[in-house]
Amino acid sequence: MRMQVKQAVIVEGKYDKIKLSGFLDAIILETDGFQIFKDKAKQKLIRRLAEQRGIIILTDSDSAGFLIRSFLSGITDPKNITNVYIPDIFGKEKRKDAPSAEGKLGVEGVPTEILLEAFHKAGIDCEHAENETPRRLVTKTDLFEDGLSGGTDSAGKRRALLKALDLPEHMSANAMLQLINSFMTYEDYKAVVAELEGNI
Repeated sequence: MRMQVKQAVIVEGKYDKIKLSGFLDAIILETDGFQIFKDKAKQKLIRRLAEQRGIIILTDSDSAGFLIRSFLSGITDPKNITNVYIPDIFGKEKRKDAPSAEGKLGVEGVPTEILLEAFHKAGIDCEHAENETPRRLVTKTDLFEDGLSGGTDSAGKRRALLKALDLPEHMSANAMLQLINSFMTYEDYKAVVAELEGNI
């Protein structure tokens, strides 16, 4: 059973994101480890997501993970944060040759059932959207038809849209699409695109 959560989930790296994507329907952002300390654009995005939908912080249980968790808690209003903690489990991830410095499994190595229990302990359970009225989402086809992918200067138009939406310029088209659908309606998106075309 897949969990659906409204909040954005913040993890350390891409393997954590891959692990969570196996059972979680949510926006999942990576800090790229300590890179978050100097990535002002990503910090701004995390603060924005925290204000709009709340964030879940899920880092490794080692000292580095707690340092990143503490940093994120310091740049975001605590009332918008839910902390999910994994237990100390000693061992090593399959893809690694040796255990981490502290010998603990990171998020990617923790069994799914234990991760689900960690979410449950933090008060986050499955959300069902059956009662919600389906809304029109922005799709890859929309991006193509609006010249934001697969066309002449699509990359330039995407950068202009990202700037207009106050999102990081290096975001991929897929990540951009996911975020647009998290905080904008289809009509809002079309209005911004129309305004950008009017300024070209």
